[in-house]
Amino acid sequence: MAMISIEKVSKTYKGSTRPALDAVSIEIETGDFVFLVGASGSGKSSLLRMMLREDVPSKGSIFVLGENLISIPARRVPYFRRNIGMVFQDFRLLPNKTVAQNVAFCLEVIGKSPSFIAEAVPAVLKLVGLDGKQDRYPNELSGGEQQRVALARAIVNKPQLLLADEPTGNLDPATSQEIVNLLERISAAGTTVVMATHDRGIVDRLKRRVVVLKDGQIVSDSRGVGYETAEAAR
Repeated sequence: MAMISIEKVSKTYKGSTRPALDAVSIEIETGDFVFLVGASGSGKSSLLRMMLREDVPSKGSIFVLGENLISIPARRVPYFRRNIGMVFQDFRLLPNKTVAQNVAFCLEVIGKSPSFIAEAVPAVLKLVGLDGKQDRYPNELSGGEQQRVALARAIVNKPQLLLADEPTGNLDPATSQEIVNLLERISAAGTTVVMATHDRGIVDRLKRRVVVLKDGQIVSDSRGVGYETAEAAR
């Protein structure tokens, strides 16, 4: 079975006249690196929320990491999410905790031992290029450094799946490139990556699988292409 299997998923939010997602079907295999592209309101973030089980569809079926996300009991959802890392555009760091404490916190929540945390946190901070910044607070960091902390937090538990919602949206082009280079390294180590983005330059450079959404529907799904080629495939 594919790591992610979504079949004929539709979602209509209360008070909206058109669906946020409209009969979307997609399969994503282990090790895939997938870009979700499309204009604001095309359904990218809604699709990511479905994969994380932050939301459930009005119709259709979703299986992620072997779990049926329609019928999964609420008490199992936190355990399901332990195998998923999530990175947001707005970082979502805890302002009163240091870099190391931000990363350690998500391990503490899931009950990892102090010895595991003491080893894992410095290792992941080194991986994302934040050696020596472990005692800084978020407000002492640049936007790019804050996104590195968010990325470190997302991957410290070695998730099978990494979901990224516009992770470079608030960053300058050079810093965006650095974050994407990190995502590539994470992907090369075996983690499946699904990234929603508006950044044409990144999509054009990486030439991975590009899924184009428009008005809640997948209008093209291409591999090894840039942004404009994917758009033209509609």
